[in-house]
Amino acid sequence: MAESFTSDFKRFFARGLAILLPTAVTLWLLWQAFGFVYNTVAQPINKATRITVIWVVPKVMDEEKLPEWFQVTESEIAEARANRPEIRDSVNDASVRLTLRREYLQKFWREHAYLNLTGLFIAIMLIYLAGVLLGNIVGKSIYARVERLITRIPGFKQVYPHVKQVVDMIMGEKKMAFSKVVIVEYPREGVWTVGFLTGNSIREIDEIAGNAVVSVFIPTSPTPFTGFTINLPKSKVFELSMTIEEALRFVITAGVLAPGDMPQDKSDPALEALARQAEQRNPNDRDEI
Repeated sequence: MAESFTSDFKRFFARGLAILLPTAVTLWLLWQAFGFVYNTVAQPINKATRITVIWVVPKVMDEEKLPEWFQVTESEIAEARANRPEIRDSVNDASVRLTLRREYLQKFWREHAYLNLTGLFIAIMLIYLAGVLLGNIVGKSIYARVERLITRIPGFKQVYPHVKQVVDMIMGEKKMAFSKVVIVEYPREGVWTVGFLTGNSIREIDEIAGNAVVSVFIPTSPTPFTGFTINLPKSKVFELSMTIEEALRFVITAGVLAPGDMPQDKSDPALEALARQAEQRNPNDRDEI
């Protein structure tokens, strides 16, 4: 009885863990991503915003027009000098007023939590403006010059090009032509590898091979964007009924997470083509991709 209970407990616990863990991990990753963006982007912008308000607003508005919570009276200055040693030795009232205003603004900021979103909003707008300004001919020219300069910095030039390539691959307007998910017999006969068709190969390679050759990107697990490119005859490349996202998931998890809707029966055209390829290996076959 005890063994049965222990066995059932382990089985149901593992089942519950398998159900809840993906959701919990996803929420944790999203929370960590939000915390990273908030602490490294939003908070510095919020701090800069508060400093700007403290310095600029009193210069463009008369004292009596300032919000009541932002005003600093002579009595408050005198009280601060009398009761606070760190302020007592201040050179003039202007520095004391600046210190008190900073504290008042910080208190107001804490009491109105929604103001913490200011940094995120400003960051989004700055990114948008950067995209607008750098999207025209003049902006692209300036950005290209700046990029050439920063890529000469030791250490930076070893990392930046690779990071930029990955970002451009994922988010760039000129996306890599991962038009189809394919399967190829690589690295040796009888071993099939999932890849992404990127397009036609170099013309010189076609001439050397004597037939049409295509380029296939072979992703590696668990980081698919660190893969490599191979060139194969078009007749040796077969299309799969998978989306790019499904193929990436398949590679990242080393095949653990296979697409649930991927056809598994032998009537699938891709599987039939693979069977014919394995049985008949005719180099003159030219199945078009």
